[in-house]
Amino acid sequence: MFPSGTRRVAIVGGFRTPFLRAGTQFEKMTAVELGAAAVKELVIRLDVDTSEIDEVIYGTVIPSVSRPNIAREVVFDANLSQKTPAASVIMACASSNRAITDSSEKIALGLANVVVAGGSECLSDVPILFSREFARRLVKLSKAKTPAQKAKALAGFRPGELAPVAPAIAEYTTGLSMGQSAEKMAKENHISREAQDEYALSSHRKAAAGWDSGLLPPEVVPVPIGPRYEEVATTDNIIRRDSTLEQLAKLPPVFDRKFGTVTAGNSSPLTDGASAVLLMSEERARAQGRRILAFVRSWAFSALDPGDQLLQGPAYAAPIALDRAGLKLSDIGRVEMHEAFAAQVLSNLQAFASQAFAREKLGRDAPLGEVDPKILNLYGGSIAIGHPFAATGARIVTTLANELTRSKVQFGLLTVCAAGGLGHAMVLERGE
Repeated sequence: MFPSGTRRVAIVGGFRTPFLRAGTQFEKMTAVELGAAAVKELVIRLDVDTSEIDEVIYGTVIPSVSRPNIAREVVFDANLSQKTPAASVIMACASSNRAITDSSEKIALGLANVVVAGGSECLSDVPILFSREFARRLVKLSKAKTPAQKAKALAGFRPGELAPVAPAIAEYTTGLSMGQSAEKMAKENHISREAQDEYALSSHRKAAAGWDSGLLPPEVVPVPIGPRYEEVATTDNIIRRDSTLEQLAKLPPVFDRKFGTVTAGNSSPLTDGASAVLLMSEERARAQGRRILAFVRSWAFSALDPGDQLLQGPAYAAPIALDRAGLKLSDIGRVEMHEAFAAQVLSNLQAFASQAFAREKLGRDAPLGEVDPKILNLYGGSIAIGHPFAATGARIVTTLANELTRSKVQFGLLTVCAAGGLGHAMVLERGE
């Protein structure tokens, strides 16, 4: 992936807050507060001299109207040096992945040695705007100097102008929501309701086992719950330990109530949470005697027509990332795939193994191959753990890097689908 003369990028560590269902314990907090909590703990636990941090690159999908540059606000709230440059990125559900790749490019090119990357989302704190008509009226009113000008600005006012406008949940180009697009994929790829429910149940069981075995807790930092900070959130609250196929089968379809198969049970829920990863040049990490969890071997981003199969981006990005890494799917010992919907995961896995998809969509002679279920999302995924949009990518990178170190597996692949028909894939190599 990296041209000759560039430096290897080391993943030194990563942490996240608990991922909590929107409207629960984090409902009175903000994405900035959650992001600062993750970054502050990252710096403390990894004993980072904050003066060494060359930059913070951080993502959010639904930015605050009052604090839009979340990266810079996280620098302030996490008590990092105010001399630390900070840039915010938005790439839908791949936002923290973009933050990590932007950071990796800087390190590889020698433009930085130490970068903090990640993302945060608080879907309990979604900005609700006024209609454009009322917003324009308020602008005119703010400029009015005399009573007559103010009266003119208010002339023709109608109560309907006060109707709130929430962030869009549908693709602008197609008018379809993510869930409707998942339904489309399920139908076109013949993904059954039973297969989706079975996959969702497996995600919950794996996540529960990950917590019970003590493998996931070290990645999660406690967060005092604002605004009174009298309680502390310590664990994810979405995982359903007692879920059964029978219970999942009783849930009604959400996006196509008559013929649909996508339900609340086989979809990722709206979630609050944040994540952060520490990236270093190999030279700096070794000079400090740090343990390197993994190296960033390669990555790729992809895009397709949102009107086709919106969440199929991973099937396009993964072959490119593997080519750039000089590897085949058979070389990969662990796979982490973001679970927006069970239908999306199963559709992408199907495309990985499809000769027709390889030939017709990718122009390749052979498919990528089948992913062994035994190496896929070993500790659950977004369906069970939750999906704070901009935080998920860094969560997946952290979990995969830790797993490579723990299992002594050499290579891991991670993928993320994103709104707009976008996809991301990254190959990690175990640290030495």
